[in-house]
Amino acid sequence: MGKLIKNHWARLIVLTAAIYQVAAALEGFFWPKIFWDFLTTNLNGAVYPVPILQTLNLIFGILALAWEWPLNIPLSSTTRFAETVVHRSIEARLVVYPLSALAALLLYQGTNPGIYYLIGMGVYFWAYSEGEVSLSIYLPPPLWG
Repeated sequence: MGKLIKNHWARLIVLTAAIYQVAAALEGFFWPKIFWDFLTTNLNGAVYPVPILQTLNLIFGILALAWEWPLNIPLSSTTRFAETVVHRSIEARLVVYPLSALAALLLYQGTNPGIYYLIGMGVYFWAYSEGEVSLSIYLPPPLWG
């Protein structure tokens, strides 16, 4: 049996949440609804007439996708995003992803991504507390044979 690499597992959970969040934001543009509208109507201004919350969810979802699955696009002639300190930092993820989860949980269509973000943050915190480090490039497991 191998050892569970928790930051890889959290990466996959957050990737799933980000894909769902982008889809929820796009759906929210057509059917705007706050999840908490059964308690209060004060938050309805965040979804219509100007789709502020949907746009925030779209930005956070694309940011999480770009962060967790970076394309091989160079930032400069010598540096790629996957090689930067920000991409390798679990601490930075634990700062940004609560904001993504909050934005997702406010939108009616984004409750599932919000829950996935919370689970992913818990696994990232578990990895961080055990001293795991995030590699700049995710390598496939070795082939035994």
